[in-house]
Amino acid sequence: MMNSIPIAELTFLQVALQKNATTNPDHRFSSRNSPLVNQVQRSHHATKIARMLAVDEKVKAPKDYEELIRVIHDRYEQMSKSYQKIAVYLTQNPNDVAVRSVNAIGESSGVHASSFVRFAQALGYEGFKDLQTLFQKRLSTAAPGFEARVKALETELGARTDRSEFGLMHDLVVRDIASLQEMLTAIPPADLAEAVNLLEKADVIYLIGQLRSAPVVELLRYILTMLGKRCTLLDPGGGLATHMARVIRPQDVLFAVSFRFYANEVVNVVEEVASRGVPIVAISDSTLSPLTKSARVLFAVPEHEYTFSRSLAAPMCLAQALTVALAARLQNNGVDPRIPTVTGQ
Repeated sequence: MMNSIPIAELTFLQVALQKNATTNPDHRFSSRNSPLVNQVQRSHHATKIARMLAVDEKVKAPKDYEELIRVIHDRYEQMSKSYQKIAVYLTQNPNDVAVRSVNAIGESSGVHASSFVRFAQALGYEGFKDLQTLFQKRLSTAAPGFEARVKALETELGARTDRSEFGLMHDLVVRDIASLQEMLTAIPPADLAEAVNLLEKADVIYLIGQLRSAPVVELLRYILTMLGKRCTLLDPGGGLATHMARVIRPQDVLFAVSFRFYANEVVNVVEEVASRGVPIVAISDSTLSPLTKSARVLFAVPEHEYTFSRSLAAPMCLAQALTVALAARLQNNGVDPRIPTVTGQ
């Protein structure tokens, strides 16, 4: 194994070499005639790799789930691609991480289990079990009976042998039930209230969502229109969505919906609009979504493992919940708000 130089000594040697090159310009070091320089270069390269992996030996391992998520967010941009993939999986599937083995998690995420162990060690833990403990504690303090429901879900899905059409539907329904139940513990009530405040005060509500997110914004457009709120869908047809977004003002609101793999135009529009001080409400699948840094309110609806395509049950439910809450305010009726129908029947 290659010997390495401590970072403190490496810095000293680099300074010394620079000073030597300045005072003795005719004497040039190279890796061919100086083993010392060669070792410095190798050690410097190893240090750069460590920094790319966001390993910081001085930082103590996070003590709870909330601190862990903050650390992951802080280091995400400096992580390697494989570590970013692990970070996204951990933030999107906290319940799975709590109850499944590291081998099962690795298989589901497409990342080798050993990478999860190294990821945990890079954050200061002895191994993956120590990191997993934080997810288990979070799950144990969730809504009463939630942990039991998650374990029952794992058992039910793992034991399924029916491969018929009904069996496929059963699998999707079970997962959707889990996603809907999870929203009750994952979405802060304060975020719901703030989002509805923004929608209520907005002069115009602009909507953007493409690919599999499109049905969510289409539902929003229908309900908002029926409630009498001015809204505009940034339709990608004709390539005009980006140009339409340029007229959005700070007194308006942009409601963006995007899931991985995030539509480039949606991400670009959100970033440009946010730079002009326009408030943004967003629905995405992770707090590591590219919409996070621009959104005033972000609803992260985790994407469970689907073999075909993500279900929109949870995002649709969330979108409808926001519009029902908005209707209650506009109609001053918190008991039984109504959405008018086109036919009036």
